[in-house]
Amino acid sequence: MTTRTVLVVGAGAAGTATAILLAEGGWEVEIAEARPSVSTAGSGITLQGNALRVLDQVGAWERLSGYPFDGLGMRAPDGTLLAEIEDVRTGGPELPATLGAYRPELARVLTERAAEAGARLRFGTAVTGLEQDDDGVRVTFGDGGTGRYDLVVGADGIRSTTRELLGIDAGTRPTGMGIWRAFTRRPESITRTELYYGGHCYIAGYCPTGESDMYAYLAEDARDRSDLTPEQSLAVMRELASHYGGPWREIHDGLTDPDTIHYTWFETHLLDAPWHRGRVVLAGDAAHTCPPTIAQGAAQALEDASVLAELLVAAGTVDDQVLTAYAHRRHPRAKTVVDASNQLGQWLLDGERGDVPGLLDGVTTLLTQPA
Repeated sequence: MTTRTVLVVGAGAAGTATAILLAEGGWEVEIAEARPSVSTAGSGITLQGNALRVLDQVGAWERLSGYPFDGLGMRAPDGTLLAEIEDVRTGGPELPATLGAYRPELARVLTERAAEAGARLRFGTAVTGLEQDDDGVRVTFGDGGTGRYDLVVGADGIRSTTRELLGIDAGTRPTGMGIWRAFTRRPESITRTELYYGGHCYIAGYCPTGESDMYAYLAEDARDRSDLTPEQSLAVMRELASHYGGPWREIHDGLTDPDTIHYTWFETHLLDAPWHRGRVVLAGDAAHTCPPTIAQGAAQALEDASVLAELLVAAGTVDDQVLTAYAHRRHPRAKTVVDASNQLGQWLLDGERGDVPGLLDGVTTLLTQPA
């Protein structure tokens, strides 16, 4: 059988997982990442069972340290525990319901696995041009070099250059919320994600990521915070945190390092199917993105990788039928997640008491089934 060649643009979760599965399926794989090295940015990440299922599939699960747990706590702004909810193990009974992890470590593990699987990683390499014909794609890189591939996978994030080169407008829009995140010391009392709805912010939450660390977050109205110094950002997050009781008192006291504070807006988009043009196909945040209100961003990116690689390896070729099948299989599931994530955020923005249990139950039921 002829060896197929693929360029994966982007070394995030969608890109590296796609690269691993295609390389193990006999494809010749390159990854082009515009950043100069594996990302060390970001704080923590919440990985639910359906994400862990794909991480297990690509051989990353057993290497990833973190903090597993199977429950969720709900608290009032003063810290009063209102409810304890047992999470569904959406990845199957052999995996925890949730893993809190350090985002840069997830990036490191996935890139290491991609290299071991045989993918060639090219950091500091931007894609600047795509020229297609019936048999392949000629790619131009930022250094003036070129390459030819049977397939290009654009897994280069919410601001996807690949998507832009295809002339696709994602219609990305802010949802109206901004989020403060901090990677910090974990108090012994924090052993699971707990959420505080209401009070001074829309959401105040935290997630353990290891024996000694965790990340905490506070969601507010989106505003321009770009002019704040790191020290001013730390002061803002400490002030917001001071309005919450319970474990937040210890978290507040541990917020001392300005370099651990990050602020971003929630944004969203969902491309209509199909997600390809010719022999260039999109995956992960390049195709769909949503606010982290149900912690499914990375999971949906990983599911894209699993489905796309499964179909390509089974077909042994690249054609319109295979790439159309990929988006038609993924689009309804991604739409359910994006719509639910946005709806939960909108209820909070509007001050409405929506049917949150019903919404989450429907999503969980869907995610329990493999993508």
